[in-house]
Amino acid sequence: MTSQTTVEKAPKDPQDPIPAQVKGLRGHPWLTLFAVAIGVMMVALDGTIVAIANPAIQKDLGATFADVQWITNGYFLALAVTLITAGKLGDRFGHRQTFLIGVVGFAAASAAIGLSDSITLVVTFRVLQGLFGALLMPAALGLLRATFPAEKLNMAIGIWGMVIGASTAGGPILGGLLVEHVSWQSVFFINVPVGVIALVLGVLILKDHRAENAPKSFDILGILLLSTAMFCLVWALIKAPAWGWGDGRTWGFIAASVVCFAFFAFWENRVAEPLIPLKLFRSVPLAAGTVLMVLMAIAFLGGLFFVTFFLQNVHGMSPVDSGLHLLPLTGMMIVGSPLAGAMITKTGPRVPLAGGMVLTAVAMFGMSTLDTDTGSLPMSIWFALLGLGLAPVMVGATEVIVGNAPMELSGVAGGLQQAAMQIGGSLGTAVLGAVMASKVDSDLPGNWADAQLPPLSPAQSDQAAEAVQVGVPPVAPGTPPELAEKIVGVAHDTFISGMGLACLVAAGVAAVAVFVALLTKRGANADAGMGGAHI
Repeated sequence: MTSQTTVEKAPKDPQDPIPAQVKGLRGHPWLTLFAVAIGVMMVALDGTIVAIANPAIQKDLGATFADVQWITNGYFLALAVTLITAGKLGDRFGHRQTFLIGVVGFAAASAAIGLSDSITLVVTFRVLQGLFGALLMPAALGLLRATFPAEKLNMAIGIWGMVIGASTAGGPILGGLLVEHVSWQSVFFINVPVGVIALVLGVLILKDHRAENAPKSFDILGILLLSTAMFCLVWALIKAPAWGWGDGRTWGFIAASVVCFAFFAFWENRVAEPLIPLKLFRSVPLAAGTVLMVLMAIAFLGGLFFVTFFLQNVHGMSPVDSGLHLLPLTGMMIVGSPLAGAMITKTGPRVPLAGGMVLTAVAMFGMSTLDTDTGSLPMSIWFALLGLGLAPVMVGATEVIVGNAPMELSGVAGGLQQAAMQIGGSLGTAVLGAVMASKVDSDLPGNWADAQLPPLSPAQSDQAAEAVQVGVPPVAPGTPPELAEKIVGVAHDTFISGMGLACLVAAGVAAVAVFVALLTKRGANADAGMGGAHI
């Protein structure tokens, strides 16, 4: 093998973490990590920072609530549909080039959003952001896999996971500060200087690594089938809360997704160079790691969805204050991710992953006990425990998926890891949202009657239930203060009961994930050990 087509050999001396031929600037492992972390931070931050800007965008551009929803949905839909294909592009043309194109495109789309004067343009450029973000994320993992020797890869992925966790959780804080003191456009313009820094560092530092047996052609039909299947699935999950889970349209898209996935599997077994060789999933650890990412995202992102409403609409916190109350979660992910990487390097991923999901289950159970009188200290304890549980899972599941895939499919594996998280997040929000809606619909009429409030018409009852599902009391303008206080009490109590049940379901999902984690094992990551990585 030559250094132009493969990753360098891991060093023989365990005291020297950097191969002799990459001690310069280009290809240096830790500098590579720093360069890709800047780009990854930009994409992860945008997943949550924009939510804080949505009310300001709605007011400034005169958008409807449905329009504003698409600012987020368009971004995540584009990400989820194209991540695996984007990973394949990196495997084919090189992860360095793919990463740099993703950085430039993401920053340019961000600038275009800031300059947009209509909601249609904002949503259009958000979709483009998602497409370029999909290029960037799996390429970053592919670069880490190719650059780091086996004994250092877990630590690198730990720091990578820390950046994603900190950026995701820190988005509401930074977004609140920018919207409050600058403008909603600044939430997008901030990506431009960050993108320029990532581009300069990438050009100077990143080194192109390609496996000798990298794919030479494209599975066009496979790309179309998988993209259609992913689109139909995520679209159904996004629209289910509005259409209803019993609606024919919801199940029509789910059925279309299943059919496309079935045809995709049939085709992949017959094409010469498949998009995803299905033999990958003969690796039980890789399959378990993928399922684990989905379950973790259901529990974490689905449960956290309601916590933000709890902090802002029930406890009356500002976006910045609610972000600050989530700092224990962010802090423990920042501290825990590198520690988890070191622990996984020593012990393997199985015990840290299972232990992390146990902590996640306990934390979600604790969050089910939150109520209107809960103080900051109990909240902080549960949030910190959640961050401590998530850290080894973010690191370990990523290493299991990427590390158990052949080097020439590292981009596809990175895309698979990210796609699993996106699908899990969409599934968690949709399923736990359905649990919340069902509980509110069940409890609200009785709670309303018990408080001796004026009866509601069916239309008014539906509107009240929709408001209560996000913790907003359905108090009409001009309502007498004493009556308004009763409505607030009923709304908050009903929301708390719904959130409690949703968090209990999330805890159950996390408990199931404990057993999935026991099926994982370390992957053969180093070039020297690549023979064991081929399934």
